[in-house]
Amino acid sequence: MASIDVTDASVTFTATQSKQVTLKEYLLKGLFRKSVNPQVAIHALSGINLTARDGDRVGIIGHNGAGKTTLLKLLAGIYTPTAGTSRVEGRVCSLFDISVGFENEATGWENIVYRSYLQGESPASLRDKMQEIAEFSELGEFLSIPVKNYSAGMRMRLAFAIATAAQPEVLLVAEVLAVGDMALQIKATARVRAMVSVSRLMVVVSHDLNTVRDTCTKVVWMRKGQVVQEGPPAEVVAAYNQDATERASAARAQAQVGGQAAPVARVA
Repeated sequence: MASIDVTDASVTFTATQSKQVTLKEYLLKGLFRKSVNPQVAIHALSGINLTARDGDRVGIIGHNGAGKTTLLKLLAGIYTPTAGTSRVEGRVCSLFDISVGFENEATGWENIVYRSYLQGESPASLRDKMQEIAEFSELGEFLSIPVKNYSAGMRMRLAFAIATAAQPEVLLVAEVLAVGDMALQIKATARVRAMVSVSRLMVVVSHDLNTVRDTCTKVVWMRKGQVVQEGPPAEVVAAYNQDATERASAARAQAQVGGQAAPVARVA
């Protein structure tokens, strides 16, 4: 059975804050062994709770920087929680950052092998998929040359063909259809729909609210690394839209107030 259980999970990154210092500050802080450039904690996710089971289609919405992709990476095992727990049961396929991680000096064929093994394929299971991956990519003889010679479009074709060859139980998707040329997008749409139909559980990050509302069984609205609301798709999407409208109206009103010219004093 496929399942997701995230309990009070947080992800915090540590960044170094650079600033200019005087020679006196450098000497004093060096003397007392204090960092000249202090470290700052960035809370990417805070207190996330999420439960999903077989048959669930979970949509994640929110503005840029809300923590949506960070949550997907937590579910994929790329990030580990700095607090709380995150447990995913089932074979996972992640469709985000799919063009990252090629071995540039290796050929297309070699990269199919490398990346497929990273996705959990075995030599036996990959043997039956190699030709299908090659045909879907439509790269032909280019598969025999190093990937460093590929155009961005060619890399995307190969990455998508490899990533979507899996038969996942848990499918994690982030705006994967917004890439590549028109021909690839048409093929990608059909491929992802097929994967959605066979996956037991799906989590999708998207700015396409209509698709999220129509295809998901529940929606999670995120802001600044926290869950604002979780529930039925129509209800959460409506609340998100209302909030966005109110924020836009408030911003316009603030801009109008700030743009008003100061009154001119008149001399009687």
